[in-house]
Amino acid sequence: MRPRALPYSPDRGRWRFAITPFRVVLLLIVAVTLALLGYRFVAGLGAVTNLSDKWPWSFWTWWKLSAVSLAGAGYFTMFMIYFLGRERYRDVERGAFIVSMLGYLMLCAALIIDLGQWYNAYRPLYQWGYHSVMFELFWCVGSYTVVQVVEFFVIFEERVPWKPLNKVLHKIHAPLLLLACFLPIFHQSALVSLYVITKGRLDPLWWSQLLPVYAVATFVYIGPPVILLENVIANRTYGRPVHMRSIADMLPVTAFMMFVYLVTRIVDYGVRGVFDELVSGSLYGNLALIELGIGVALPMVMFANRDLRMSKHAMVAASLLAIFGTWSFRFNVTMTGLVESIGVGWYVPSLMETVIALGLGAAVCVAYLFIVENFPIYTETDVAACEAAMAEAKAKELAARPRPRMAVLPADEVRELERAGRH
Repeated sequence: MRPRALPYSPDRGRWRFAITPFRVVLLLIVAVTLALLGYRFVAGLGAVTNLSDKWPWSFWTWWKLSAVSLAGAGYFTMFMIYFLGRERYRDVERGAFIVSMLGYLMLCAALIIDLGQWYNAYRPLYQWGYHSVMFELFWCVGSYTVVQVVEFFVIFEERVPWKPLNKVLHKIHAPLLLLACFLPIFHQSALVSLYVITKGRLDPLWWSQLLPVYAVATFVYIGPPVILLENVIANRTYGRPVHMRSIADMLPVTAFMMFVYLVTRIVDYGVRGVFDELVSGSLYGNLALIELGIGVALPMVMFANRDLRMSKHAMVAASLLAIFGTWSFRFNVTMTGLVESIGVGWYVPSLMETVIALGLGAAVCVAYLFIVENFPIYTETDVAACEAAMAEAKAKELAARPRPRMAVLPADEVRELERAGRH
């Protein structure tokens, strides 16, 4: 696939954003979403969603929990580089960080959209309900997002140099890293802690006192698979090399954490006396088996295999399966496990809330493309590879164009034309 744009390079100092048909579609979705959000903030949640007293949280909550889980890519690389000294992961660091930062900005936007009285979103700043899980969620998500935005200013300052800002960023960098190490653990656990109090309503296959632990585990181990997918998408978009050696070096950590997670889930079933329901052949039992078998056990085995780890196609398939497992876990906790106790059937999202969810995702894609094309995200080696891929694609395109055919005239007609020219 031919690269359609080039990432930022100091040689191309102007601000730019390539326009392609796909990006036009993304921008149109974002525009429609902004219009719907204006309507939502004026008319309320009930005007754009199918939420009710029976289903106060459902599709919207699942989507938020699933989308923010992908932000584990930035957390994983930050921890491996700055706390474990794995400098060889620098090639994939900034790309993973941008995915993480945009994921959290999207989560903050989604949380505000999800508030019935969104205009009171600022109140936890001075009204401290410190016994509330939502209070912890507000402060941890907000603080970690601010930390990531401040970290982005390090990249911004490289693009727009400003010495006073540079001095401040270097002084606060180490404390920010310490905060970034702990804040995600707090709020990832808080995101599902509210479902712990649904005992008796949430099906036992997905209710557990360990739900916060499961949320943190899936957030961390999903990091390398997301990094791989970000590399593959960047390769198709810009011609950036896929750093399989670095990513393959991360994947055994993912395989080990998935193993611990899987064993813990199974032991938890046994301790709570739910294992028989898991293997009963019922609908819920089968859904749980699909989640754990296809979404955890299968990619875990693939990540643990030394030969498969160097196969890009195999690892992409395993990464998609791992994301499927993580998203299935959150879907079953927020929706599947509550269907029977709610008693009104499955929740069906409205068209407008579906478009809003897609629109926020499209906004993340547009922001990622703009940042990559205007800020130093990729290494110099990667940028050179992108430029070479673009040049090669253009050369192939020129070579494939049909050449104009020259008309061949008979010799006697050529002589007559020559005589006419002399006269």
